[in-house]
Amino acid sequence: MAEKAREKTKPAEKPAGKPTAEKPPVEKPAVEKPVEKPVEKPKEKKPPKVKKKEKGAHTRYKVDEKGLTRLRPYCERCGPGYFMADHGDRYSCGHCGFTRYKRV
Repeated sequence: MAEKAREKTKPAEKPAGKPTAEKPPVEKPAVEKPVEKPVEKPKEKKPPKVKKKEKGAHTRYKVDEKGLTRLRPYCERCGPGYFMADHGDRYSCGHCGFTRYKRV
């Protein structure tokens, strides 16, 4: 029984066909590929953006002999100070989105 105990404590033997030391990696000769530069297309220049000029308050009023008259109505929901935009067949408020159609 002592022999069996010794066999269990022995390290496992490795097969002789495989070497225990690792082989260093084989370096392949470096083949340099020619560096290809991407073909650049000529950039088209965009025209500069045209900034809209803000219209002043004088575009919303008309000056008469009697005084000032409003050219566009105020919004019914928002109250004085919020003019409605004129879209030909309707007026619309830019603040709340209220729309009032013109009478034909």
